[in-house]
Amino acid sequence: MSAPLLCQGRVVIVTGAGRGLGRAHALAYAAEGARLVVNDLGVGLDGVPGPDSPARRVVEEIRAAGGEAVAHGGDIATTDGAASLVRTALDTYGRLDTLVNNAGFLRDRMLVNLDEEDWDAVMRVHLKGHFLPLRHAAAHWRSEATAGRTPEARVVNTSSGAGLSGSVGQGNYSAAKAGVVGLTLVAAAEMGRYGVQVNAIAPAARTRMTERTFAETMTAPDGGFDAMAPENVSPLVVWLGSAASAGVTGRVFEAEGGRITVMEGWRPGPSADGGTRRTPAEAGDAARKLLAEAETPRPVYGAR
Repeated sequence: MSAPLLCQGRVVIVTGAGRGLGRAHALAYAAEGARLVVNDLGVGLDGVPGPDSPARRVVEEIRAAGGEAVAHGGDIATTDGAASLVRTALDTYGRLDTLVNNAGFLRDRMLVNLDEEDWDAVMRVHLKGHFLPLRHAAAHWRSEATAGRTPEARVVNTSSGAGLSGSVGQGNYSAAKAGVVGLTLVAAAEMGRYGVQVNAIAPAARTRMTERTFAETMTAPDGGFDAMAPENVSPLVVWLGSAASAGVTGRVFEAEGGRITVMEGWRPGPSADGGTRRTPAEAGDAARKLLAEAETPRPVYGAR
């Protein structure tokens, strides 16, 4: 007798689901019985729209395997696009259970060469593109809870090792992904009363974004386990988006290959209280003593 499907009957939105991690997540959810809204604007690595519809191709894959899915090609970093994304789920399936925020792109520059347009574009897609779908989904779930139909709702946001530790040449991307973590913590605290759990992942996988930036480590092996395949990350994302993850919220997980790590984030380290105001020199002496007792921080990605 086969095990029950983990997401049978759940309705799941995945943004940026036309390729890479998003596509892998959508297919994995469908394999566990979920009905999908597959969102993708169909843009290139620089955020410029392309001529095809990758979201529609993923929908066709899901349907060919016997699943249910619809495509959404709107810009989820706009209020209208995010609202229509949630509305598509409700109009098509009559409910929404899980939101996976995954959409993003890169405009990498060293800080001295990073112009305002590249900063704003990355912030818009990664950070605003998380906030707006979350806002519209949360409003729906709050209405459901207020009406006495408290959901088992789930949100899975996508941060990055760059957001947790920084990454050379990716000041805009690192800042946006760090912002995603902050947004996740606040949303988890605010939405728990309405039956909503919010978590984030920091994945390491081969995608259009990473295979250029980290070409050496992202190359697929000739044989054996492909540790950088995006499909390795999706099982955790599916579990977090299912009812089986009850009680797990406000957490950040790194996922790479077969490894899952719970990230513990900022917490108080060594501390000293002199009981009065210090001079700058005294403050420096105290700081150096505390640093000698503290853990060494993780290296910044790409540091030389």
